[in-house]
Amino acid sequence: MMQAQPKASHFVNGQYLEDAGGTALPVIFPGTGETIAQLHEATPDVVEAALAAAKAAQGPWAALMPVERGRILRRAADIMRARNRELSELETLDTGKPIQETLVADATSAADALEYFGGLAGTLTGEHVPLGADWAYTMRVPLGVCVGLGAWNYPTQVAAWKAAPALICGNTMVFKPSEQTPLSALKLAEILLEAGAPPGVFNVVQGAGTVGRALVEDPRVAKVSLTGSAETGKKVYAGAAAQMKHVTMELGGKSPLIIFDDAELESAVSAAINANFFATGQVCSNGTRVFVHRAIKEAFLARLVERVSKAVIGDPRDEATNLGPMVSEEQLAIVCSYVEKGKAEGARLVHGGTRLDRPGAFIEPTIFADVTDEMTIAREEIFGPVMSVLDFDTEEEVIARANATDLGLSGAVFTRDLTRGHRVVHAIEAGSVWINQYNLTPVEVPFGGMKGSGVGRENSRAALENYSQLKTVYVGMTPVEAAY
Repeated sequence: MMQAQPKASHFVNGQYLEDAGGTALPVIFPGTGETIAQLHEATPDVVEAALAAAKAAQGPWAALMPVERGRILRRAADIMRARNRELSELETLDTGKPIQETLVADATSAADALEYFGGLAGTLTGEHVPLGADWAYTMRVPLGVCVGLGAWNYPTQVAAWKAAPALICGNTMVFKPSEQTPLSALKLAEILLEAGAPPGVFNVVQGAGTVGRALVEDPRVAKVSLTGSAETGKKVYAGAAAQMKHVTMELGGKSPLIIFDDAELESAVSAAINANFFATGQVCSNGTRVFVHRAIKEAFLARLVERVSKAVIGDPRDEATNLGPMVSEEQLAIVCSYVEKGKAEGARLVHGGTRLDRPGAFIEPTIFADVTDEMTIAREEIFGPVMSVLDFDTEEEVIARANATDLGLSGAVFTRDLTRGHRVVHAIEAGSVWINQYNLTPVEVPFGGMKGSGVGRENSRAALENYSQLKTVYVGMTPVEAAY
């Protein structure tokens, strides 16, 4: 495994920057509880330096031909792929996710975003509108300085998902990773500079909510993009709205995974495992309410428990491990409290639920059956490896229950009846839905939530609309007349 300690805590104006006056920010490896790096939160001076650098760099960056910006992003994608092993090792140390996962899901997906948006650079065009003798045209222009606020579950991916469309549109960015996973974004900043991005185009500052608030409220910032909880999203959205800033809010979910009695059982079980235990359940779009048709419930549970009992829980640095620790002791405590609530409210614990007696923030993958809609574990986002299995009888019933939540990030249906499959996903109130699949989020398709799960979309061409704005130019070709 590579060394985790970076050269300094922040990356501002093309170089590492340290200010030891900031609050100490220890980086804990969740697999053992050891401190693997020591950073400092950004002081007001560091925040000011980052915003000033981004502001100064934005005009010259936007003045480049879009394809020039695209070449830089595509070069960065190539560098990330060439260094996938070391970036994956760093991601594992930062988050505790198994190296088996990070090798295929983190730096690789970040590289996909850089490559995809780099390739879209030449498509940033407007349109011509004929108006008789006169005419008009539109152009897509940058917003200015953007702030990205990252989450701790996919720190490399989230940084690239925000940076790539922002930068290709001619914006610059100040990115604040989660204080729990501060390391990976620094590597993205290094790579973008190496690929040719001018200093100040992508800056990284560390810190918790106070630093985030300073960035959101600064008048130089035109756009705020957050990946986080619904509760945090409301606060950040309100702060940005006070100055009429553009926002993208990619927030939490309590998503339904609906399995009909004609579903292919092994695929449905696989999807439920992926939708609850991949990344130790720390995925915003997870299908944590698994609705299983009553006719196949016991068969589904039997096969599910049989397969989950074979999970290899261990050191995430070992490639044989496929279930790692929670990101922190704090998050583990939250998950354990939900397990106790599930038991207390009458859910049937059919697997797991126990913290493992070893160093690190480990808990067994946990499955509750006979869960009802009013139980806490069925209503609140847990963000850990806790699956709730609920019974249902009819299509109409399960759609109504699936939608009975303030959140609407994702959802899925498993059935061999594709007519029913399309009918059900059309009825689910969520931004991303799958038929006979779960949690695949390629950069080519939009990702984001409905209802309390957020506004705006990341990825695909839709992201370009969230990091740019249209300017209309009306061209008068004839003399102007007036009444007097």
